[in-house]
Amino acid sequence: MQPNPREMSADELVLSHFSLAREFPIEARVRLAGANGFSAIGLYVHQYRRLETEGRAPGPLRELLGEHGVSLAEIEFIPGLGADGSGGDAAAEMEATAFRMADEFGCRYLQAIGPAAMSTAEAGRAYGALCDRAADHGLVVGLEFLPFTDIVSVHDARAIVEAADRPNAGICVDIWHHTRGADDLAAIAALPAEMITGIQMSDGTKVAKNPDYFTDCLANRVAPGAGEFDVSGFIAAVRSTGCTVLVAMEVCSASGWNAPEDHVRAIAEGMRAAMSTR
Repeated sequence: MQPNPREMSADELVLSHFSLAREFPIEARVRLAGANGFSAIGLYVHQYRRLETEGRAPGPLRELLGEHGVSLAEIEFIPGLGADGSGGDAAAEMEATAFRMADEFGCRYLQAIGPAAMSTAEAGRAYGALCDRAADHGLVVGLEFLPFTDIVSVHDARAIVEAADRPNAGICVDIWHHTRGADDLAAIAALPAEMITGIQMSDGTKVAKNPDYFTDCLANRVAPGAGEFDVSGFIAAVRSTGCTVLVAMEVCSASGWNAPEDHVRAIAEGMRAAMSTR
């Protein structure tokens, strides 16, 4: 039986879209998630749109998910804070796809990113408008801080979320961008529990393998426990807020994409080991 994406517990895991190559076949993606005990997957809006075009969604995708006991819980991603922000028309098209996904599969979570390219007050209005549209489809929204955008740290994301002031508006806390960015566990622990709507986990080296941040974060992540990040400390800080959001595994890895069976198994085993020691 498939779990309800909107009723999942803190101990359940989501296999994020970018833990596998962007174009990785959907059949293998869902099979690997189910075989390794993931309750759900995340899916990139452009892949879903392609599945629609090919006649493989929503019906065939629903059957595939049911066959493996996996739900579609998370939607990646809306750029530029949505259609009212710097994302403009491109974001509006992506929103439309995301909302079809939510209506068809009961997805829980929508990821949003920058750039903001505007004042905090203006960014709050744009993000709030996105959250209002998402709420009509039962979604919570998580704003991910990314050091290669102008929403660099959890402090920046929190300011926008507070300016938005919507009940379904929150922050995605990603250990990679936290560790490689401000690395401020106190700021994570100081977040209100309801403000954390998404958690993304991985591991890596403290010193970048590639000097280009964007390239490094898309190629060199590893399973929890296989790197040098303070995985247990990060999880402890997040859970100390009272947050009970489930964990999404976003382990973008060029080497892992070349050995997907081993990669997904390592992601699941590493995270469960980290969770069992907290």
